[in-house]
Parts: sequence; structure tokens; C-alpha cells
Amino acid sequence: MAAGLGIPVTATDQPGSPGHSTPGGTAALRVVAPEQVTADNLGPLQDLPGFWQGTGFGLVAKPDRASPTGVFLQLNILQETIEFTPIGSPVPDRGSVQNNIAIFGVTYLHRVTDATTGGALHIEPGMWINVPATTDPPAGATVARLFTVPHGNAVCAPGVFNDADVNGIPTLPSISTVPFPLGTTPPPTRPAGQFPEYDLSTPTEFRTHPLPAAITQAMVDDPVEALRAALAPLQLTHVTSLIVSSDEGGGIANIPFITANANAPQVNATFAIETVAGPFGPYLQLQYSQSTELQFGGISYPHVTVGTLIKAF
Repeated sequence: MAAGLGIPVTATDQPGSPGHSTPGGTAALRVVAPEQVTADNLGPLQDLPGFWQGTGFGLVAKPDRASPTGVFLQLNILQETIEFTPIGSPVPDRGSVQNNIAIFGVTYLHRVTDATTGGALHIEPGMWINVPATTDPPAGATVARLFTVPHGNAVCAPGVFNDADVNGIPTLPSISTVPFPLGTTPPPTRPAGQFPEYDLSTPTEFRTHPLPAAITQAMVDDPVEALRAALAPLQLTHVTSLIVSSDEGGGIANIPFITANANAPQVNATFAIETVAGPFGPYLQLQYSQSTELQFGGISYPHVTVGTLIKAF
């Protein structure tokens, strides 16, 4: 045990690495590094640790066998919190065709409630990991998001990151919510007369009612409008973008019920860690957008959520 810390001895296979077995056979210790060392090891994830809170918007089409179109469109204004905790010790990945690598990362718990009713909507435990450059497979440094949700989905979404100094507000790409037949190209706009649930001017019992006043047709057509509105009065100085997809060498595992009734084969997400020039000094803001395909009845429905959270602690 380590100096009364109660930390178990753990050995790795790389000379010079924390936990490497010394020549005399005594194992060194894998313990939490100093804060600055941990931050350096986290790389693009280093500003995540802490407690974030904010608001968002969610759009999801759910199967409804009573609906003429087969769906009920749920629209919510969200209250959200995410707490990130560093994994202070290195996580060794053993190499068979190249040298071992050490991964660092953070665990997190994301909680989402309905801003109108206070009811629970989503809970998501997961991890973000910082993966160093590798020779086999040949790749530069990457990130990955690993998470589960209680519907019965487990997701591995690898991706890339980008650091950029900015002066103002960056341009945010749109996300379409238009349903489309499986095996076809998503249309740029919703065909007239199809899926009246998505047209807020058309009354229907198969859409959230009463509709929160903050939800607009522009948000239904492109949920990123909620992020743009949150950015409008701000001045950003730096953005670290984490861009991940389950299609980039990862994947989604679903329980059989999900696969049969509302299959979720793909998720794409961008998390932007933004430095905001505030009146009392810079502060950190986290904006995310995520689109998950839900497939049922021969149609693919984009399930889109977006959020803007401030680092509170």
C-alpha cells in the first residue's frame, strides 16, 4: 500500500511508466498525478472536469401506433447538468503490433429534466478519453466518447478535436430534423403535407401539448437555432471542438427491443468548449449538438438534442 493512501499496487509493462515493475520485483504505484500533470495528460479534455449546468432543446419522434403517420413528436425545453471527474491515473492499453499506449480521460454523469414540468428525461453515465497518436492503426491523436443510456443503448463514438482562437461568434452548421425513408438521401426540407407533427401551425394531438412558449418553428426545423440564440450576445475568444461519431470505428449496441421497435444505428455529436469574454473575466461555456437516427416503420427519424451549459464549479 502507498504511504497510507490505501492505493493498491498495480504494474504495467512499459519501463519508465507509472506502475512499471522495477528490476528488484517491487511494483511502483499508479496514483493520481499533480493537477497540472493531469490537465496536460487530458489534452483537449482538460477544461471538462467540474460541474456544468444550463438549458437545451430536444426533439424526438416516438413510435405511436394510434397516429396516422405512426409517430408522436416530443419537444422539450431542457434543464441539464453534467459533472466531469478526471481519471487521474493512466489507463494502459497493451500493444501487440505496436508499443503500449497510455490513455487518460474523464468520467461524467449527464442529467436532463424537463424545464416545464421538472420531470426526468435522460440520465447518461459515460467517459471521454484522450487517445495518443498510434502507428497501428496509423492515426494522429484522437478522442472518444463512451456512454450508456437506460433505453438500452451502449455507444462508442471515436472522433477528432480542434483548437481555435476566435474573435466573435463562430458559424454553427445546421442539423436537419426531416424524416426520410430508409436507404434514401435525406431531403433538404420537409415535403409539404408530410408529417404534420413537425409543422407547429398545424394542430395535432400527436405532438407535445401544451407546447412550451420558447419552442419555435425555426428550432423544430433546425435545433441548432437554440445554440445560435445563446451565442448571439457573447464574445468568444477560444473554442475546443470535440467531434465524434459512432460510424468512425465505433458503434452502438442496443437491446433486442430497441433494435426491433426503434433501432438506433448511428449517433453524431459535437461538443464545443468555449472561452467567453465576460464582464468580470473569461469563463467557460459548453455547447453540444447531437443527432441520433431512430429507425422504425421504414423511416429514419433524426433525434436531435442541443444544449448550452456554463461551468459553475
